[in-house]
Amino acid sequence: MFKEFKTFITRGNVMDMAVGIIIGAAFTAIVTSLVDDLVNPLIGLFVGGVDFSEVSFGLGEAQFMIGNFINAIIKFLIVAWVVFLLVRTVNRISSLNKKEEAPAAEAPKGPTTEELLIEIRDSLKAR
Repeated sequence: MFKEFKTFITRGNVMDMAVGIIIGAAFTAIVTSLVDDLVNPLIGLFVGGVDFSEVSFGLGEAQFMIGNFINAIIKFLIVAWVVFLLVRTVNRISSLNKKEEAPAAEAPKGPTTEELLIEIRDSLKAR
């Protein structure tokens, strides 16, 4: 298992993954600000000034913060939409690159295994 872990760590993909995680964390801060500072006030204009972060209800001692959950859903949808757009763009660029590449000329085919064996048999018979 250690050898497998070492192989995993030494691949180039691990560095790409680390960069992605770091950028993702920074992007989360941007999305949080977008939702809390821009989207929620905009939605609040249409629904009568409701601040989702304040929406809650209680049962006994328990307080259920539904507004925070709604904010989390909005943030998730924004992140999912951005990731979708990024993946879609990358896939389109990849497909354009594949179309632009000219098909490589086929390498000349060599003799098959059977043809080689027949040639060897015939040369042995000739001796």
